[in-house]
Amino acid sequence: MHSSDGSRAIAWQEGFGRLGSAFLTHLQPTPLPNAQWVARSPEVASLAGLPDGFLYTDAALQAFTGNTVLPGSQPYASVYSGHQFGVWAGQLGDGRAIHLGETAAGWELQLKGAGRTPYSRGGDGRAVLRSSIREFLCSEAMHALGIPTTRALCLTASDGPVYREEAETAAVVTRAAPSFVRFGHFEHFAARDMHHELRQLADYVIDRYYPACRNGWQSGSASTGNAYAALLYEVGQRTAQMVAHWQAVGFCHGVMNTDNMSILGLTIDYGPFQFLDAFDPSHICNHSDHQGRYAFNKQPQVAYWNLFCLGQALLPLIEDEDITVQALEAYRPTFSHAFRRLMCHKLGLPSAADSHEAAVTPVIGQLLDILAASRVDHTIFWRRLSLSAQDNDYERARELFLDTAAFDRWLLTYQELSAQTGKAPDAHAMLSTNPAFVLRNHVGELAIRAAQAGDFSMVQSLQQVLSQPFVDHPAHSAWADFPPDWASSIAISCSS
Repeated sequence: MHSSDGSRAIAWQEGFGRLGSAFLTHLQPTPLPNAQWVARSPEVASLAGLPDGFLYTDAALQAFTGNTVLPGSQPYASVYSGHQFGVWAGQLGDGRAIHLGETAAGWELQLKGAGRTPYSRGGDGRAVLRSSIREFLCSEAMHALGIPTTRALCLTASDGPVYREEAETAAVVTRAAPSFVRFGHFEHFAARDMHHELRQLADYVIDRYYPACRNGWQSGSASTGNAYAALLYEVGQRTAQMVAHWQAVGFCHGVMNTDNMSILGLTIDYGPFQFLDAFDPSHICNHSDHQGRYAFNKQPQVAYWNLFCLGQALLPLIEDEDITVQALEAYRPTFSHAFRRLMCHKLGLPSAADSHEAAVTPVIGQLLDILAASRVDHTIFWRRLSLSAQDNDYERARELFLDTAAFDRWLLTYQELSAQTGKAPDAHAMLSTNPAFVLRNHVGELAIRAAQAGDFSMVQSLQQVLSQPFVDHPAHSAWADFPPDWASSIAISCSS
């Protein structure tokens, strides 16, 4: 393996890699034959501080497939542990992710699918094209929707086979984030009573990403100078905001294990995710989730449970159970407020002030109930409601319901609430909040089928459309339409 030419202008800085051998293992990616580009994000390249035009060179293609190592990069895989489906799984780690390092612009780059690591647990360390396409597209789509997320720099494919149920095309996604530290990193050292390393990790995260936590945290009428309690509180606040966005847009993560929870409150690890088609609060998108632990309506509570696990891991540093509980409990009101605020935006109403909260909450609840009762398409309803508000004609939204009388009753309540604000629903704000396009399973599946046949054009077109989800794209209106009957048979599991 040799260094790639033409990339010497990439500047790196010390980041997570400086923590040492207890946290990671340095290693080299495993090359793949005949690499080719599938998709690229110039926006992420600019954010990460890559040299202009580098993403369009063969040097980049080879480096981001794992065939060469960029000058100055010191690749590694990190170790962590975690709870999977509510059960302690012990040591896990980057089983198919290899970090290239942190650029001088403050973005960590990571290859997913670049070969075995010491934490592969018997796996091949590879990723298949179908799941890699989904991750690349959804990472960028979520960002365009305004949802906290890791990003995707590029996606490459190789004709080297990967064996799952059958031989499949190998692929590598280059992911980008300010940090890939997970709740599970803290659990790993706490479970092993490695309190020195636990403190080292927490200090690194605080100093690098949460420096204000050094000033402590205000808890009710009392204040504490406990930086680690402040860290737990801040992570809870970010997590609450993230999950509120998921619930508002109808996003199902599918595998909210503690090792898939970002310490920065970013959506991370796009495995068996799905945007809701028919609104079903109990929808389970992960076909490996036989108990329904990660059903859509359970996501807010699962996030709290995961934060509780993080709180347990940080307790040796916080050293005060009462303060730990207070930091954790702040998640609940923050989530409720954030969700209510986002729903007000979707309805074109002013954000609910305390004085209006009692009136807004039942309007939201009633709407969710009638959406579920008629199994109304989630994305299409909200877009049609926005257009209805623009035209002051709600028939296009009404016709989506089996029980139109229930919709009429709700509409009257909605209009009365709007009248109390002194103006009609803000249709412009609604059209800027309720997307026309999300990455529906069946649309992603069509792009995957084309890509597996060697045609990457639909992946690239989808990338462009999803980067502007609030804009009508007439040439691609079918991607915003109701899913076909066969879409319900698409199975997405943890093995994808």
